[in-house]
Amino acid sequence: MNYIAKIREKSPFIYNITNEVATNFAANGLIAIGASPAMSNTPKEAEENASHADAVVLNLGTLTEDRAEAMLLAGLKANEKGIPVILDPIAAGGTKFRTKVINELLEKVKFAAIRANAGEISVLGGALDIMKSPDSTVESIDPKIAQTVAKEYDTVVIATGKTDVITDGTRMSLCNNGHTMLQNITASGCLLSSLVGPYLSVAEDLYEASVEVTAAYGIAAELAMKKAEGPGTFIPALLDQLYLLDQETVNTYKKLQEI
Repeated sequence: MNYIAKIREKSPFIYNITNEVATNFAANGLIAIGASPAMSNTPKEAEENASHADAVVLNLGTLTEDRAEAMLLAGLKANEKGIPVILDPIAAGGTKFRTKVINELLEKVKFAAIRANAGEISVLGGALDIMKSPDSTVESIDPKIAQTVAKEYDTVVIATGKTDVITDGTRMSLCNNGHTMLQNITASGCLLSSLVGPYLSVAEDLYEASVEVTAAYGIAAELAMKKAEGPGTFIPALLDQLYLLDQETVNTYKKLQEI
């Protein structure tokens, strides 16, 4: 399936309730891949935005009570309309408030995918007690933990790390695309979470689309680093590569292993 062509043909409306750090970067990344983003955080328009969206992305980075309320409203409305919802549970377990919000969302909202780093997925899977920082020190995850989380919440898990793990609880793939420079810029994971939105919005198979977007993002990072000298030049180069990316390039360079 040519995901990139489908996204650019459809220009899906992706409603993001995201954090202050990631907003501009995620919006530009979505535009670069061919999507149409909205980045509103107010509860007063959450249901309306969600009802018109092709996918909804909930990112808990700079969490507030208003954003938590907006996320729940948007998630429930999207579920009602059959619109895929993506969760990025940044710093899961880091504070009591954050833990409460994440638990409530997981209890009440059906997520099409959860995209998080290895440490955050480990917290959701009960293998780690707390995440003190969204910049995980856990380099990789036991694939069985990701599989457990996917089964528990009936979702696709994208656990990013040195090797990315993607699983729907039954099928599982490892992705070895990407570049270490992603660790040297803020909101790189947040951008991937947002990009999951347009991929799922055109997907026939949520798991396959999740594998595809993970590889595509990693490939864009690899190509960007060929043009960049450091984090300052990497960010615009990454946006350029998302804009220039095509399915043939993804098919040529993706490094996937089914297990």
